[in-house]
Amino acid sequence: MKKLVVFDLDGTLIDSIEDLADSGNYALKQCGLPLHTIEEYKYIVGDGVDTKILRCLPPEERENQELFQKVKAIYLPYYAAHSQDKTHPYPGIDELLIQCGEKGVLTAVVSNKPHAIAKEVVRHYFPKIHFAAVIGQNEEVPKKPDPTGVKLVLSQTGVSPSDALYVGDTCVDIQTAKNSGLPSCGVLWGFRTKQELVENGADHIAANPRELSKIIFA
Repeated sequence: MKKLVVFDLDGTLIDSIEDLADSGNYALKQCGLPLHTIEEYKYIVGDGVDTKILRCLPPEERENQELFQKVKAIYLPYYAAHSQDKTHPYPGIDELLIQCGEKGVLTAVVSNKPHAIAKEVVRHYFPKIHFAAVIGQNEEVPKKPDPTGVKLVLSQTGVSPSDALYVGDTCVDIQTAKNSGLPSCGVLWGFRTKQELVENGADHIAANPRELSKIIFA
């Protein structure tokens, strides 16, 4: 049985793609730029705010720093105010987190979402869950797949990498686990495909939270 499970947030614990897409499209619309579909946003998000904004821009505008900053300045406060409009935990996630607590397995979140928003979203959707740490992107923690956030959790909890598991839905998460020295589990209910997770070397694949629980508590 694992002693610690480090979760990604968007696409792993919460289905946030509609709020992420709506907020991105709001900022683009305000700047007179083309919008993107939900399916497109599944590949736009996951690598931090700056990369998301860059991917949102038309290719010919991605060197335009003034436009980049304008879109970002509109997006950040709008998403902060609308990050809970349509977002919800995936089915079975609450039960899994409660089960971890009952069995003494520590849980933590390391996300590329801005730190303040990550903490607020986790507090809102999982008020009864005690996470050992919730870490989003900030000046001290570079975005994943940099291992800083995960290593900070390991340091705070005193758990060795071999006794921990990193769980996420994208190639960035699998790379984060590798860079941190943790075994990884890719989940199939998120934003990306099984092929992406397998090609990036996921140690485990879970199709639903019940399958994930078997990996955690084995």
